[in-house]
Amino acid sequence: MDPLKSLFYEKAQAQAKEVKELLKEHGDKKVDDVMLDQVFGGMRDITCMLWEPSLLDAEEGIRFRGFSIPELRDKLPKAPGGQEPLPEGLFWLMLVGEIPTFEQVKWLTENWVRRSNVPEHAFKAIDSLPVETHPMTQFSVGIMAMQNTSVFAQRYNTGMNKTEYWDAAYEDTMNLIARLPRIAAYIYRRVYHNGNQVLPDISLDWAGNYAHMLGFEDEGFKEYMRLFLTIHADHEGGNGSAHTTHLVGSMLSDPYLALSAGMNALAGPLHGLANQEVIRWIQKMVDTLGTTKPTREQIGEYVKSTLASGRVIPGYGHAVLRKPDPRYMAQRQFAEDNIQDSDLVKIVWKIFDVVPPILTSLGKVKNPWPNVDAHSGALLVHYGMKEYNYYTVLFGVSRALGVLAALCWARSLGLPLERPKSVTTDWVKAFLAKEYQVAIEN
Repeated sequence: MDPLKSLFYEKAQAQAKEVKELLKEHGDKKVDDVMLDQVFGGMRDITCMLWEPSLLDAEEGIRFRGFSIPELRDKLPKAPGGQEPLPEGLFWLMLVGEIPTFEQVKWLTENWVRRSNVPEHAFKAIDSLPVETHPMTQFSVGIMAMQNTSVFAQRYNTGMNKTEYWDAAYEDTMNLIARLPRIAAYIYRRVYHNGNQVLPDISLDWAGNYAHMLGFEDEGFKEYMRLFLTIHADHEGGNGSAHTTHLVGSMLSDPYLALSAGMNALAGPLHGLANQEVIRWIQKMVDTLGTTKPTREQIGEYVKSTLASGRVIPGYGHAVLRKPDPRYMAQRQFAEDNIQDSDLVKIVWKIFDVVPPILTSLGKVKNPWPNVDAHSGALLVHYGMKEYNYYTVLFGVSRALGVLAALCWARSLGLPLERPKSVTTDWVKAFLAKEYQVAIEN
């Protein structure tokens, strides 16, 4: 058994025992009330899901196993000569709750290299799609095409004991994460570079090799990819891609099926597509104003015209956060440290000064602050990646780290299939009528 799997098994067995004892003693305790607004409002803020890798706080932002993003940038191992954390280190942390050493991260990088060979039929499945097919659709198809190699599916079909589910899920997780950069880079080169592929460089780390296969050799871009793939990796379990992966996985669908479903959720305009909407909105503003150096006053007028037309300001607001997204702030710090001459980045910073006061003045906005999507596009464009439709694939490669780590935990803890109770509008009206009658009688 490899060292990470062994450590995960040790941690998971201990926690499974702890959870069993906790539920035996406290399982009947009430932790939340469900309001009718939540029934009709997408189950917003209902506490009813276990998710081990991360926790989102409205004020503090995301914490991975208790560590904030600034702490991770300081504590996680880095590539030689680099300043940004290696995503391999974050995966280790999310899986076992411990900050890894550089040697442990080096082992994980090498392990993923050994697992990274993509079956040829997966490339053929992608090639069967029209080249203009959205990259996220191609990404999901590529993941699904590899499903025939699923260790979980094969072992389940031969009568695997449920105590071994975690082991098979772990193997699929490691294989999937190892292969995803190759699949994602293949799609990028197919769509935007006439299919001229760049072969992997196995001497590089996971993110560095992904940047290389995309065709970017700039060390600044490789560093940004390390940061990007770290800060987008997870955002607790309630978001669309995480929840979808968890839901599908709870049916004992293998990790390939579950991750593909999660990527389909990520592809929605209200989730992962938001990052490309931000840069498009900024570019349209630049074109409308006729300058790449707009003043704050010009930006303010454009923001007001966007709102007056019934549209939102992309990249601003979040379902949970009530302060600037730490992921936005990490990217801003990266830009301040590494980029001094980008008009686009400076526009992003001016928007940060202008938008929150305007949104606050409306009186209806709970969070007027930028989220992670408000900055990423400008940095990608700066380094030469101007193909907006591809941005969500980058997000998907990163998000796989968190959702697959959580899937390993779900199988190790024996979490059941997810099956909430639904009601009809007629049921709601009958319920309210009964409540009204009881109130009158009392």
